[in-house]
Amino acid sequence: MTLTRVQKSGLRYAFFGVFLFSGSLPLTKLALQGYDPFFTAFARPLIAGTLAIPLMVRARAFKLPRQLWRSMIYVTIGAAFSWPIFIALALQRSTSAHVAVIAAVMPLVTAIMSVIKSKRKVGTQFWIASSLGTLLLILFALSRGGAKGENGVADLLTLAAVLGSSFCYVEGANLTKHMPGWQVISWVVIIAIPLSAVGAIFTFSHTHHLYQFHWNALIGLLAIGFSSMYIGFFAWYRGLKDLGVAHGSQVQQLQAIMTLGWSALFLHEQITFGTVLSACGIVICVLWALTTVISV
Repeated sequence: MTLTRVQKSGLRYAFFGVFLFSGSLPLTKLALQGYDPFFTAFARPLIAGTLAIPLMVRARAFKLPRQLWRSMIYVTIGAAFSWPIFIALALQRSTSAHVAVIAAVMPLVTAIMSVIKSKRKVGTQFWIASSLGTLLLILFALSRGGAKGENGVADLLTLAAVLGSSFCYVEGANLTKHMPGWQVISWVVIIAIPLSAVGAIFTFSHTHHLYQFHWNALIGLLAIGFSSMYIGFFAWYRGLKDLGVAHGSQVQQLQAIMTLGWSALFLHEQITFGTVLSACGIVICVLWALTTVISV
């Protein structure tokens, strides 16, 4: 199947969103050098709010229909609390490479949740492509040292983060039928601010003496607040809307490759021939999944 003009546009948006998300794990790991895991999670919406509130005021978009509140709260729980808290706690107990192995199932989990919610059937080829891509992604993460840092609690925390994040992707994309994606994530941030402010103040007051200030940690914290928590969702929700959640979610399989690219550029990590082959295989699976026909 050839992608339509709208689907091609959705692919570009989804790709850009994943590009911004790709620094999430290493940046969170960086932030944890100077801050408590709970503080990094609670600080995200507060940082994002410095952009969200002015934009919503400028757009005069502070009216949320009553029927959308339940879905918006669900998305807030997943995007603002579930993923940030669980993934930070997991990274505190394990390596980012090992956490990436467990998180590799997220695109497949998102696709399954989307199919269940929308009651739309996707072809067998899609599931084959998605499953094969997930397998290659796990092997890719293992080849980068993902077998090290094994920790049962960290694995369970990562799975909890994946479930929460996948659910918020599906619910958030559904809300884009009623408003632009940037307004969806803006509402999420604004709704999360009161609880986040209390949590951040309480956590910082009880843990700041346990950590030394690091500029790198501050940069990492600000980056995940602006990029992973906010700007990345602008493009991501638009991509999921135009491509369809099940198919659009497969673009996230490229995230691990992009993360490796950041590591090679800034941390001078070595890229092996096997890694390049794995990356090529993942790209092929993503393209295969994107071009399968959706049946209703």
